[in-house]
Amino acid sequence: MASFKPTKVQSLPKLGENVTEDTLYWKNYKSPVQIKEFGAVTKIDFSPLPPHNYAVTASTRIHVYGLHSQEPIRSFTRFRDTAYGGSFRGDGKLLVAGSEEGLIRLFDISGRVALRQFTGHSKAVHMTSFLSDGFRVVSGSDDLTCRVWDVPSAVELSSITEHTDYIRALAPSKLNPDLFVTGSYDHTVKVFDMRSGSSVMTMQHSHPVECVLLYPSEALLVSTGGRYVKIWDLLKGGQELVSLKNHHKTVTCACLSSVGNKLLTGSLDRHVKVYNSSYKVVHNFDCDASILSMAVAPDDEVVAVGMTNGVLSVRHRKHKKDKETLTSRRRRGPSYRVFVKGKNFVPRQDDFLVCKPVKQYLQKYDKQLKSFEVSKALDTALQTWTRTSKPEVTVAVIIELNRRGTLKNALAGRNEEINLSHLFRHAHSLMTSDSHTKHNSS
Repeated sequence: MASFKPTKVQSLPKLGENVTEDTLYWKNYKSPVQIKEFGAVTKIDFSPLPPHNYAVTASTRIHVYGLHSQEPIRSFTRFRDTAYGGSFRGDGKLLVAGSEEGLIRLFDISGRVALRQFTGHSKAVHMTSFLSDGFRVVSGSDDLTCRVWDVPSAVELSSITEHTDYIRALAPSKLNPDLFVTGSYDHTVKVFDMRSGSSVMTMQHSHPVECVLLYPSEALLVSTGGRYVKIWDLLKGGQELVSLKNHHKTVTCACLSSVGNKLLTGSLDRHVKVYNSSYKVVHNFDCDASILSMAVAPDDEVVAVGMTNGVLSVRHRKHKKDKETLTSRRRRGPSYRVFVKGKNFVPRQDDFLVCKPVKQYLQKYDKQLKSFEVSKALDTALQTWTRTSKPEVTVAVIIELNRRGTLKNALAGRNEEINLSHLFRHAHSLMTSDSHTKHNSS
């Protein structure tokens, strides 16, 4: 009696986006390590100098983590209310942060007590940062003002009131210590020059601005707000170059990678998107909750994401050593006959060789076809998961039933509205699918 031959499922080529070097580069990260904070993670900032520790601002405290530590190596808890915008200085020795109470505190990274306290804002200070000279701090507040402070004397040097709504985005220039960029809920992005004491450039984002970011050359500026990410050319007077709309909800944060200056954006839709130099999405990181903050380590070794549920998601880059240890663990040991006969044993000419029969494992639809249960086999092939994830299996079973001449029997006695509608919808999806139509036409 001839043995049963399983249904031959024809594999079709997957027609998706081209796999580029950028795609492979950003896929090369491990599964995320999740660290629970005390509240929503509103700011993540990496130290510019090795070992690139990072400060996480959440609730009423700022925690400093090492690249591979899951417990904070330093904590700053001298806040009476919610802390905001913890940022490192260029040498990584000082940390500045704002707060809900309107105070700005300056910390030594090796201590715990605030070295300086800047008072002057009347409402919450969400954004703070050092100017590139390291001796001045700039802040943006809900009282609609931007203020510049002198670090040694803790004196306010300047106060600018040009925005008409909350200031929630700030980016100082690293090339010029007198320039910084702000973004506000009044839909504007402004470039300020301390030498003139006012803004020298204004861009209309058309949505409340959540984040601003300068490229290293500082010829390009990124602003995020609403569902839009916009790129501005500062050398052309703030001309809009690109407007991206790849997220489904508000884009809350953006950052640049060290390798190739690739743009990353995070959104309330729980996705982090990575763009190439042409601003096409090349990779996507999925998160468990809405994203509020994000940062990439200076050497791209770590991608840290802060979420509304108080979880800090940290992804580490894979290395060849990790892959080698993983493959060595999976390597299977030698079988029993290798121990008995030896690895290089070859049977002699007069030996009688007995082959071990290979057991045949059948899929559910093949078992039903083997038992001539053609109607059940068609039901299995038309299940929702099979139709959507493996449509080639559904096609193969229908072709096999037609070859046997039992397709009519398998379709007999079915409800037209329910059962046959699945078949017609599947046939329609195959006709409109690129992979099937192109394969059949070739």
